[in-house]
Formats: sequence, C-alpha cells, structure tokens
Amino acid sequence: MLCALKKTIGVCLIGLGLGVLLVLLLPVTGWLFLIGIAILIMGIAWLFG
Repeated sequence: MLCALKKTIGVCLIGLGLGVLLVLLLPVTGWLFLIGIAILIMGIAWLFG
C-alpha cells in the first residue's frame, strides 16, 4: 500500500513538473523554469528512491 502511494506521488510530481515546463513554452521566465525542473527531478527521485 505504501509503495503504491509513493509511486503515485512520484508520478504526480513528474506530471506537475512537466506541466509547469509546458506552460513556460509561452513566456519564459527563469525562476519558474527552475521550479519546474526542481519538481520534475524531485518526482523522479521520489519514484525511484
């Protein structure tokens, strides 16, 4: 149960990070891009960690 919850949270973080990055294709601002990258990396680390 806990493993499934961990994977679900990881996938949600990856999706959120990718969503932030895709929104940034409109107006590119540096700090929002860094937040998107950080969320994406955190999601991947959570999923495989």
